Amino acid sequence: MQKYTKSPAAITSLNTEQHYVTQENGTERAGSGEYLNHHAVGLYVDIVSGEPLFASSDKFDSGCGWPSFSKPIQADYIKELRDTTHGMVRIEVRSRYGDSHLGHVFNDGPTDLGGLRYCINSAALRFIPVDKMEAEGYAEYINQLDLQGEGK
Repeated sequence: MQKYTKSPAAITSLNTEQHYVTQENGTERAGSGEYLNHHAVGLYVDIVSGEPLFASSDKFDSGCGWPSFSKPIQADYIKELRDTTHGMVRIEVRSRYGDSHLGHVFNDGPTDLGGLRYCINSAALRFIPVDKMEAEGYAEYINQLDLQGEGK
């Protein structure tokens, strides 16, 4: 099993927006994220630790301005914490080992997909296309992808 960690080298390699989002609990501007309209087949991982977070098969267009997913690919790599900032009560989503701020989870997702909407900042993610997953150590997750293409 691969080990995932938050290293000083990984933090140093982040660009300004990635650092702001993952390390300072920031949020990228709605509609501006690299993965908002991204429809390739593959895996989204934590940009800091490489933890597998979301499958492209679970990505859907919620219209909220950020990439949305119906569930994590493996719940063990996600932490959900109560967030009372900005005068709201929300559930923050963080990566377990990288401790990166990813976004928030809401209960207004599609009911046929479980009813959750993981609203995630693109700046917290790195995408690994299906054809590179084995080489990068993520072969065990290939079976969770819709290899016929998502197109959602």
